Amino acid sequence: MTFARVALLAAAFVAVAAFSPFSSAGSERVALSVAIDGAIGPASTRQLEEALDVAAKRDAEVLILQLDTPGGLVTSMREMIADILASPVPVIGYVAPAGGHAASAGTYILYATHVAAMAPGTNLGAATPVEIGGLPSLPGGDKGDQKDQGDQKSQDGRPAGDAMMAKVTNDAVALIRSLAELRGRNGDWGEKAVREAASLSANAALQEHVIDFVAHDTTELLQLADGRTVDVAGKKVVLATKGLPVETLEPGWFIRLLAVITDPNIAVILMLVGVYGIVFEFTSPGAVAPGVIGTICLVLGLYALNLLPINYTGLALMLLGIAFLVIEAFNPTVVLGLSGVAAFLFGAAMLLRAEGPGFAMSWAVIGPAAALTLGLALLTGTYVWAARKNPPRVGGEAMRGLPAEILDWQGGEGHVLALGERWRAKADEPIAAGDSVEVTDISDLVLTVRRRDPGENGARQ
Repeated sequence: MTFARVALLAAAFVAVAAFSPFSSAGSERVALSVAIDGAIGPASTRQLEEALDVAAKRDAEVLILQLDTPGGLVTSMREMIADILASPVPVIGYVAPAGGHAASAGTYILYATHVAAMAPGTNLGAATPVEIGGLPSLPGGDKGDQKDQGDQKSQDGRPAGDAMMAKVTNDAVALIRSLAELRGRNGDWGEKAVREAASLSANAALQEHVIDFVAHDTTELLQLADGRTVDVAGKKVVLATKGLPVETLEPGWFIRLLAVITDPNIAVILMLVGVYGIVFEFTSPGAVAPGVIGTICLVLGLYALNLLPINYTGLALMLLGIAFLVIEAFNPTVVLGLSGVAAFLFGAAMLLRAEGPGFAMSWAVIGPAAALTLGLALLTGTYVWAARKNPPRVGGEAMRGLPAEILDWQGGEGHVLALGERWRAKADEPIAAGDSVEVTDISDLVLTVRRRDPGENGARQ
């Protein structure tokens, strides 16, 4: 009887706890937040993907995507948009903090979110695609030439441009219009942001129906989002976000590392350090450290380049240039050195198929890297060339011409003293004890000697 009462009380407690507002199930209602701060790239894609995965596993009410970005790579932007559209958790896009912006790729991502908001003092727009590939911009380029190119008109009255850029622009317009239609936002202004690089402040964006509201902080953001009906993966969901606790998801060490090494300039430097570390290890076996560090840097550099939209012809030219410079270091010809620098520069210039803010090759990195590599090759080549001219100091070559003292001799062979050691020796001419001889060859630890004329110089220095 006692056991039955205990079981009944336990069942009643579980039932009450299940419906209690203080139950563990109720306390798990939470809004997660992830901040994308900086250029949109592979690290941003990975960060959002992990945040959405955590939000889905924890059954979070919403995921707040805080944006402060100048833009970035189109490939990474499209991956992030695809993740947001497929997310089972509503995503609130929030441009913050004050002074931040969601430019270029950030505008597309904000259009893709289920709810879009901005903090006062922020802006968005300037979503025109940048140039595809090409040479890096020279500092202080000729503005007059750029003006002349901008003044050229085609037959339909528009600025003359590359056909590929026209295709990319039209594709970007179609993307932002489709997102605007999906979320019920202003598609006309979205097209204007793409074609004319238009930008809006927070209040202007609200008036243009680009965003849903302006919020000063995440608390106000959740209050204003409460009760809105959004389409989440094809299902209508009413947001219940008022008063939710906000938990921030910090990026892990791998994402932080990825954000550093996926800068194409850092990736190229890592690749150079890796190649020369391995070359040094091969030339000085047993050093270990250069080989280990070089291998790690080379793998990291190649991994980072694999994540970026690179032109493999450019990468091949860079590797060919490095190979020429390595050969130049061991076989100085000057021609190989200059060819290596030229191949390296051309390869670096065409390395990226598409560039974006924070993802462009810089002459400030390419130039010094090429000059340093050439200088190292020339310096190494100078020492190698000087070493070739010096007389040998070890091995059989170093023994030739050395004076020797006959210790005993019988017939055509005997023993001599050379370099303070006793050697077996033989001669092709008659030699007697007391003769002055020198080494002419060495084979199987047996010296071949010949008589020295009295007029010859003394011992070789």
